[in-house]
Amino acid sequence: MFLELIAVIFAGFAVAGLVMVLNKLTGGRLPRWAMPVGAGLGMIVATITSEYGWYTRTSAALPEGMEVAQTVEHQSFYRPWTQVFPYVDRFAAVDVGTIQSNPDLPGQKLADIYFFGRWAPVNKLPVLLDCTGFRRAILPPNADLDADGAIAGLDWVEVEQDDSILKTVCRGGTT
Repeated sequence: MFLELIAVIFAGFAVAGLVMVLNKLTGGRLPRWAMPVGAGLGMIVATITSEYGWYTRTSAALPEGMEVAQTVEHQSFYRPWTQVFPYVDRFAAVDVGTIQSNPDLPGQKLADIYFFGRWAPVNKLPVLLDCTGFRRAILPPNADLDADGAIAGLDWVEVEQDDSILKTVCRGGTT
């Protein structure tokens, strides 16, 4: 976040410098307000570019074996351009290389899911997914197995059949 702030400030200085050079080349014909307005516009453009580029940069930097399963687009009233062009500010990725299954429970798979947010730390959660029952549950750290080898005491959440995380895990990484 700090580096992006520095980049925005430098963008403002760069555009102000360009306006100054342009003013020199035109013989001082530009109005006095052109430099601060240009600097402000440069800073706004740098901020918007950073917002819209975050998802592309972050998802491209994921290690091999990580697959983006779900994205969340953001719109806000104080950024009217986001009503037309929303941007991704959160996404979930599945570590498809670590998907595990129990031969006694073929419809269930265990996967590590990573949650990324624009200004948030990355969170990793082990999640048990029931591919045939269309549900998922967060695996608690002290999970117990019952007599059948199933994990007991889970808080299952029903999901739609086309849930992107469920589809990614159950197909082994192909969405």
